[in-house]
Amino acid sequence: MSKPSYGPHTRAIHAGEPDPRPAGAAVAPIFQSSTFLFEGHDAGYEDVHYARLSNTPTHDVLHAKLAALENAEAGLATASGMAAISSSLLTFLKQGDHLLAQDSLYGGTHMVVHKDLPALGIEVTTYDAAAPEALPALVRPNTKVIYAETMTNPLVRVGELDALARFGAEHGLVSMIDNTFASPTNFRPAEHGFDLALHSATKYLNGHTDLIAGAVMGKADHVEAVRHRSGHLGGSLDAHACFLLHRGIKTLPLRMERHASNAQHVAEFLAAQEQVVAVNYPGLPSSPSHAAASRLLDTCSGMLSFEVAGGRAAAYAVQDALQIPLVAPSLGGLETLVTLPAETSHVGMTPEEREAAGVADGLIRVSIGLEDADDLIADFGQALGA
Repeated sequence: MSKPSYGPHTRAIHAGEPDPRPAGAAVAPIFQSSTFLFEGHDAGYEDVHYARLSNTPTHDVLHAKLAALENAEAGLATASGMAAISSSLLTFLKQGDHLLAQDSLYGGTHMVVHKDLPALGIEVTTYDAAAPEALPALVRPNTKVIYAETMTNPLVRVGELDALARFGAEHGLVSMIDNTFASPTNFRPAEHGFDLALHSATKYLNGHTDLIAGAVMGKADHVEAVRHRSGHLGGSLDAHACFLLHRGIKTLPLRMERHASNAQHVAEFLAAQEQVVAVNYPGLPSSPSHAAASRLLDTCSGMLSFEVAGGRAAAYAVQDALQIPLVAPSLGGLETLVTLPAETSHVGMTPEEREAAGVADGLIRVSIGLEDADDLIADFGQALGA
């Protein structure tokens, strides 16, 4: 059921399901056991089934569905999005290696790339994903990985993704991309040549704001290498969380259609308000990423950000006046969430680093939910009036 000829809704519901279904259950059961019987004296390491190794029957069902979502060869669930990112980077980078990293990254990834990796003797050079022509001058003999984000956090920029994957392949680099903001419904990295796609499955993949998880999808040998590293580092996902994520994925394409439609309506409304300095959403023709997003993405997803005149105090006033959105530092759930990146996702960066990344004090990031668009627009309107 993972063949590309099936549509996204069909794959999300049916791909990866056990055949035959255990005891005839329509929903794959939870194998809550951490330990499984040893298969004999001739069994190798790969024959040992153990929850920390992410190879229980519950994991296997989820992994197959994750792979099918992006038409990838293999999938892996991890304990969090940062577990997926850090395990993947540490699988293919060691002391003395060099990483090419996109210049605008999620705050947690920024900390790993610019603080943790250099402490391990790994060199890092940043690049502009919108200007891949500059990459040849940055690559070195010890460059091993090129890292990108499909849509940046929180400015929602979309780079020349095809060119990045192509550059990685031409130079023998492992290409990795954080696909959290777009989700597999809107962008499937394997189809564009990326070796690995990484997700905070806490967000759109699950979609119900009730678990923490990560995911890695891509080439089978690469995913298997990450699984080994993740198992050694302890970044495995427990069986019940696997079950919840497996459940949430089944409605992913349906949810993403609504997220994107609502976000487009809200972005257009915000762009017309005099209190708003700027709106960041690639679905707007005014966005510097509009052309790339129109070419690469199926929709522009449900994430946007906007800057209000008056800085952080004005942003606080808007947040306090909103009645429908929840003020919370996450995204991708059924409910609309708002947060100030300067004090949540990017708080670990210095003021100078945030300024360089375009993260202003008055910038509000919005994860548009599944509410009625007219209600959201009316609420943002009255909040801006405050």
